[in-house]
This record gives sequence, C-alpha cells and structure tokens, in this order.
Amino acid sequence: MELKWSMFTSYIPHFFSLLALILLLEQISYLKKKRFLPGPTLVFPFIGNVISLVTNPTSFWDLQSSYAKSTPLGISANYIIGRYILYIYSTDLSHKIFANVRPDAFHLVGHPFGKKLFGEHNLIYMFGQEHKDLRRRIAPNFTPKALQTYTNIQQRIILKHLESWCSTSKGKSIPLRILCRNMNLETSQTVFVGPYLNEESRKRFNVDYNFFNVGLMKLPIDLPGFAFRNARLAVQRLVDTLAGCAEESEKRMKSGEEPTCLIDFWMQDNLRELSEKPYEYSYQEIGGHLFDFLFAAQDASTSSLLWAVAYLDSHPHVLEKVRKEVAKYWVPEDGSIITGEKLREMKYTEAVAREVGFREPEAFDPDRFTEERQEDRVYKKNFLAFGAGAHQCVGQRYAINHLMLFIAMFATLVNFKRDRVDGCDEISYVPTIVPKDDCRVFLSQRCTQFPCVQ
Repeated sequence: MELKWSMFTSYIPHFFSLLALILLLEQISYLKKKRFLPGPTLVFPFIGNVISLVTNPTSFWDLQSSYAKSTPLGISANYIIGRYILYIYSTDLSHKIFANVRPDAFHLVGHPFGKKLFGEHNLIYMFGQEHKDLRRRIAPNFTPKALQTYTNIQQRIILKHLESWCSTSKGKSIPLRILCRNMNLETSQTVFVGPYLNEESRKRFNVDYNFFNVGLMKLPIDLPGFAFRNARLAVQRLVDTLAGCAEESEKRMKSGEEPTCLIDFWMQDNLRELSEKPYEYSYQEIGGHLFDFLFAAQDASTSSLLWAVAYLDSHPHVLEKVRKEVAKYWVPEDGSIITGEKLREMKYTEAVAREVGFREPEAFDPDRFTEERQEDRVYKKNFLAFGAGAHQCVGQRYAINHLMLFIAMFATLVNFKRDRVDGCDEISYVPTIVPKDDCRVFLSQRCTQFPCVQ
C-alpha cells in the first residue's frame, strides 16, 4: 500500500507541471491570435471571460465596444470557453463579413451554443443552393397580400392588449417589458400559425418559450435540472407543435380554403410548386423554420417597442408629430383599420420606427429620414438592424409594420408617462437590450373609447 501511495504522489508534480504547461500554451495561443488588437491581456483558463458575459452582459459588451472604438480597425478580441472571438464595431467590416458568409469563410452563429439549442438545420446555418431555395419558398409569406392579412391580426391583438394595460395601470405605473413580450408572443403565434393552436396549446407554448428564453442567458450545462437542458428540450417540443400546425395547414390548403396566417401562405405555395416540380420537405423541417421566425420576431421586437415608448416619452415634439400624422389616415372611433396602403403613407411614423444610429447615433432624430436630409440613403450602410448579404432578414417589412402599427396605435389611443428614476434608461440584456426599469409607465385611455376592430 505504501509503495502504491508513493508512486501516486510521485506523479503529482508531473500532473501540475503538465497543467501549468497547458495553461501557458492556452495563454500563448490567445495572445498570438490577438496580437496587436485591443482586448483583455490575460484570460481565465479554459472558461475565458464567459462568467462576466453571463452575469453582466451589459458591462461585457460595453467594454468590448470601448476596446473596438480605441482602434481605427474597429475590432476587439476576447476568449470564451476555448474560443477566440472578435467583436466587430466597424460598419464596413461588418458588411464584408455578411457578404462572405459561406462554408469556406464566415459562419453565422447567432448564439455561442446556438446549434445545440436551435439545431443544425436552422436557417442561419444554411449555405448555397439549399439556402437560396428555402428563401425563395419563404418569399410568398411576405407579399403585400400576406402582409395585409398579418396587419389585420396585428392590430386586433395590439388593441386588445392596450386596453388591458390601461385597465391594469389605473393611476399606478406598470412595467411594459413582460406585457410587450406577451403581446408579441400572441401576435407571432396568431400570425404564423393562426387557427392551428388551441388555447391549451398556446398556454403550453408560452411555458416552453419561457424555458427557452431563460436558457439563452445561462451557462450551457446540458444536464437534468439545468436551465440550458430545459431550454433545449423546450425547443424540441415547440418545433413538434409547429410541425403539427404545418401538417394541419397543408390539409386545409389542399381543400382550397383561403390563407389566414403565414403557414397557410407557405403551404399554399408549397402545394403549387409540388404540382409543377415535386421536391421533398418534412413537417418537422418546416416546424423548425417556423420556430426560427418566432425567435426572430419575438425578443428583438419587444426591445424595439420598449425603446419606442421610452424615446417618445422623452421627445414630446416627436410624439406630437406622430399623433398628427396618424390622425390624417386613421380615425379609431369609426372602427376602421390601418390598411397597408395607409401604413405606407405614414412616412414620419416609419422614420420613428427606423430611427437607430447614423450620424450622431446617440441622438433620437427621426427627421434624419426626411427628403431634405436623406440620411437613410446617405448612411444606408449603417442600417444593419436586419443584417446584410445573403442572410438578411426575410421578414423585415413585417417587423417594421409591426413596430409602426404599435407606435401609431399606442400614440393615438393611450396617454403615457415614464415613471422615471435614476438609471432607468441604462441597458439591460434579457437577452436583447431593454431599459433597465423594464420601461415602467403610467397609462390611461386617450380616446373616448377603444375601437372595435374585427
């Protein structure tokens, strides 16, 4: 026994020497790749800076931005769980990367552990002809006719939630983040798969989507009881549910009924193409792509709605211009809806919806989109909210319509005021960026009565 223990203890110095060598090689590898780029000089062994990324993402990305801004290259470096990463701040370099997303160059990731969560066949991981064919088949989902169908649904759901929010507020401030998220989730479910989700399915869907959302922000521990495992299993259940919706829609479209939601338009065009040139697809595959749409339409949209409210509150002259423009095209008391044609006429409201950085990016200035200034054309390359290149968002018109409808209806139907406290406009990641106070506001009904939109 003493001999065995002696042999074991003799290996301990070798073990620690080997471990020290591995740690040294890891640091040398990081520094060799980093070279002259700004970023942390040394990183934690094995895990890198993943703890600060997960526990305080706001500070993490602010620091990466400050590193990148410190060099004309607009790049900074870091190290996350064995992976060397680059943070790109430069617009020109971002366009070059988006233009070179292909198997032998750059790959879109979406999330550090996205393939485990979203699956290998997610839209953002596709290349070449397969990717082109899928985008071509998705295109009929966003024609003017389809968008008008969605616009009607969006207005009905936005109106329902605005009325509920005003009833809930009643002289006290309420945080809008979860309320907006729930409204968006109902909108996405109804627009994408409409009549194919019953009430019980919607409740289960909401629970699973919450599992997914929580897991996005946690460490990738794929073991029972951990948030990441719950998220991965929830995604599979969501995809299964959406696959069932695709199957039901195909049956309905075969019977010649008119489309009432996105999956109907998709399956209608699939059946048309199949009659001309057969090809293979599975309901599970379409369910996966529907989940991609859901994820894309959900959290980023919630973020946009919250910042729209925050900026309209802090810029009353902009709010007044929106209200005057909307009043030209929509009188809520007569029960009419905002048609696609009316929406396209609301140029200023669209400018508010599109307002993100350009020249003086920190300033909220929708007038930069006017014919006189035309910054949306002069600085077009800076508008990367929907990506660029072959993977540019196919649903961007739908997303902008949703934001425009919310701004138009919220500004017209609701009086609102932020419940401001110090730091309320600081950024919080959940996982997209939102005001730190979850956009807490006082709400009251502005119109004589909420319209009845069918």
